[in-house]
Amino acid sequence: MDTKLSQLAALSQKDKTAGYLALLSDVLAQSNQGSAPNDLQLLVDTVVNQESVGFVVGRQVLTELVKSLSVGIIADHDLRKRITQDTLNALQPRTVIYEEQVNALRYQLADLLEAEEEWTEAARVLMGISLDSGSRSLPDDEKFRIYIRIIRLLLEDEDSVQAETYYNRAASLSNSTADKETLLQFKLCQARINDYSRKFLEAAMRYHELSWAADIDEEERKELLSSAVTCAVLAPAGPNRSRVLASLYRDERSSELQTYNILSKMFLDHILRPGEIKSFEQTLKPHQLARIAISSNDRLASTVDDEESSLTNTSKRTGPSTVLDRAVMEHNLLASSKIYNNITFRGLGALLDLSPGAAETMARKMIEQGRLKGSIDQVDKLIWFDGGKEEDDAQGKAGGLGDVEQITEDTGAPLTKRWDMQIRITAANVEAIVQHLAVKGLLATTASSAMNVCTIGSGVRYQIQSPCIRYIK
Repeated sequence: MDTKLSQLAALSQKDKTAGYLALLSDVLAQSNQGSAPNDLQLLVDTVVNQESVGFVVGRQVLTELVKSLSVGIIADHDLRKRITQDTLNALQPRTVIYEEQVNALRYQLADLLEAEEEWTEAARVLMGISLDSGSRSLPDDEKFRIYIRIIRLLLEDEDSVQAETYYNRAASLSNSTADKETLLQFKLCQARINDYSRKFLEAAMRYHELSWAADIDEEERKELLSSAVTCAVLAPAGPNRSRVLASLYRDERSSELQTYNILSKMFLDHILRPGEIKSFEQTLKPHQLARIAISSNDRLASTVDDEESSLTNTSKRTGPSTVLDRAVMEHNLLASSKIYNNITFRGLGALLDLSPGAAETMARKMIEQGRLKGSIDQVDKLIWFDGGKEEDDAQGKAGGLGDVEQITEDTGAPLTKRWDMQIRITAANVEAIVQHLAVKGLLATTASSAMNVCTIGSGVRYQIQSPCIRYIK
């Protein structure tokens, strides 16, 4: 090999291109391909580093080498990988000069690593591609496809943090292409990033949207629908999740899923039992079983000593331990609000398998976040639920897709509110009877009448004027 290279070096500049290309063809066509990596390395070093060869000849030789590797002249996978890596290492100091050839080799090396399921390594190879350089800038649609491929490779190894970084770069280029397949991959990446980042509500909506795409195979659409149900179950309980559950429950395809049982129970606000949770847990992916930490404030609030914490049948758990655990507890708390008008801290703790303090903490946080309607009476250790019998949540609206804002007067605690309502109704009925009698002429009017104002209940004032009773606030 050294002799042939010396002979080529003595040729004139116009004959060197044909000579090096012929030598390259001989090396690739030799029967013993085991020596091809060493021979090709010598050839590449010569055309790249020898000033007498020149950049023009070097580019032509490297372009032919890249083309030959892409069509599979070297059949052995390991040999192709070694040749590609050696060539990239030789070109590293002169990447700017041979940028086009380097990028093509990186594409091929990423394909080889992806075939070996070396997802992160393949992604790093693609990250090394120069997208914006002074000599050659890639079009936006090609950049977009490279970013999407990097994101997919990173997500295969569950590296959602770095994947989200490249997703943000790709988002700014999403309008640069009209290719349906690329856009579907982009939306799928968005759903998976939300899934890995535990933004389960957003992930459920994206998965469900993709499950209707006609360009996706039927089996893949079914998997997307199953992922949508899983993420909806894991999402924080509240009106937003209720809308997503309603949409999934009304999807006729959901009845064929393995997770349909838990979907229906969550949509219908049924309390989930441990056996049902255990079977659903077996369908989850590792990142969906991640353990969650309890804040020091919540742990302190959940372990406050009182007379109930010393009872032997009281749970000692201070909070949920996993994402699924939290989702199920919040759902059961929301479901109990549809069944009971009120519940004690201890009773709620027994239902959720939490200490009374931890049950109160979970209810307090859900009320603060607007995901549960109710109030807490810490003196009597009671949680009062508001609107348990009203259809003011997402399931009671058309298709579970709209919000109807209802403004109700806050007159205090539930018992006082009920008492004031009864007085108001009674006063209105008396007023109607008196007006009816007055119209019939059955009452004699007087010039003056006694008037009293009394205060009843939580400060609601009534004006009593014979023969009428009027309600004033």
